[in-house]
Amino acid sequence: MVFSSLTFLYLFLPLAVIPYFLWNNRTYRNGLLLVLSLLFYSWGEPKYVVLMVAATVVAYFGGRVMVALEGRPRIKRVVFWSTVCLVLLNLLIFKYFTFFGENLCLLLHQDWAVPQILLPIGISFYTFQILSYVIDLYFGRVRLQRNFCYLLLYISFFPQLIAGPIVRYSTIEEEILHRKETWEDVEAGLKRFILGLGKKVLLANQVAVVAESIYGGSTEVYGTTMYWVAAFAYTMQIYFDFSGYSDMAIGLGRMFGFHFLENFNYPYLSRSATEFWRRWHISLSSWFRDYVYIPLGGSRVSRGKWVRNILIVWGLTGFWHGAAWNFLLWGLYYAGLLILEKFLLGPLLEKLPSLVRWVYAFFVVNLGWVLFNRTDFSDLAHALHTMFVWQSTDLLRIAAGNSDLLLGLFVLPVAFLCAFPIFPKLPRPKKLPGALAADLGYGLVLVASVLFIISSVYNPFIYFRF
Repeated sequence: MVFSSLTFLYLFLPLAVIPYFLWNNRTYRNGLLLVLSLLFYSWGEPKYVVLMVAATVVAYFGGRVMVALEGRPRIKRVVFWSTVCLVLLNLLIFKYFTFFGENLCLLLHQDWAVPQILLPIGISFYTFQILSYVIDLYFGRVRLQRNFCYLLLYISFFPQLIAGPIVRYSTIEEEILHRKETWEDVEAGLKRFILGLGKKVLLANQVAVVAESIYGGSTEVYGTTMYWVAAFAYTMQIYFDFSGYSDMAIGLGRMFGFHFLENFNYPYLSRSATEFWRRWHISLSSWFRDYVYIPLGGSRVSRGKWVRNILIVWGLTGFWHGAAWNFLLWGLYYAGLLILEKFLLGPLLEKLPSLVRWVYAFFVVNLGWVLFNRTDFSDLAHALHTMFVWQSTDLLRIAAGNSDLLLGLFVLPVAFLCAFPIFPKLPRPKKLPGALAADLGYGLVLVASVLFIISSVYNPFIYFRF
């Protein structure tokens, strides 16, 4: 089940919100959220709920044993690493076993039958949430959660379960038992959800048709110009797809009294690759920073080790996104850019006008999304060749082509404008009739989104594979 589906909007969400506010009892509300979250996750494939619960059991008992061994640091460390390894083993088997098995067969020229293991939805997100709890508990940054159901609620909470943001236990530790739901939070959360739904349905889905039509079309029709348009369209698609889901998750969480941290901060404003990763998928980049980069020594080491740390973090970041070589290439691409900016380009960029720096950053980010998008290396090579070696475009055949592509091309500049903080800077009316007009705007976005969902079966979600 996805947020941008009629099943969620007209069935699941009302059945979650209405009973939740019928009784102001914390045990009842937490129990209801837990049941709803497990139902939400089991909607597509119930058996994978067992996998998530099993990983939570490992973290729960591992945490209890670590706290019990507080005065015996060596044994506590063994329990800690055992717990971390068991949780990671779950991710390695279900996300990477098939990939490494197939590549080992190619390397050894063997024809072994490698099991095709289906990827459980959201496994990368909830695994990192479990790890954040275990690690923070070990280092004393959070308290032990003695109630297994509450720990499971943190991990399985449906707003952020399948697509993030990666919520750390420390963020909602107090809110599990002591949050105070208000109608102001419900209103703000609902508006945030509608905004995210509009991003996803009205923008991301429409520009996605542009990228997919061009990449899947004839090379006799789509030449160099259109391949750059496809790269730009995918750049817009992945931002509005993922930031839209993050907005919906943050909004839903707030409706139930939880306050998640922001996951995007207008990343396409960036004037360097370094700044881009301070603004894009903030929960992931900060997770790797705090749990991998800094423990390795961060930048407070020799230059050689600093480079090593960057390569490790970005290699892992790439592989986190998917079990395919193009994701590793994409991660190392950013590692190379960050190393160049830290050691060479940084001082030069600072001397350039802001517009030039923005053009540089937007160019390298667009190119990076081509590496991210084309999972097959032959497709990737063809896309890059077409982008950088001139081929003509048959505009007449495109103009006479499918209407969905033309609609996407029309929406593309609108999406580009919406990727910048234009609307948030507009004055927010607090008195009638301005406030009513603002609320009417949210209502129109909701109605338009529902109409698009009803009229189209095309509703892709990029981050399902993560």
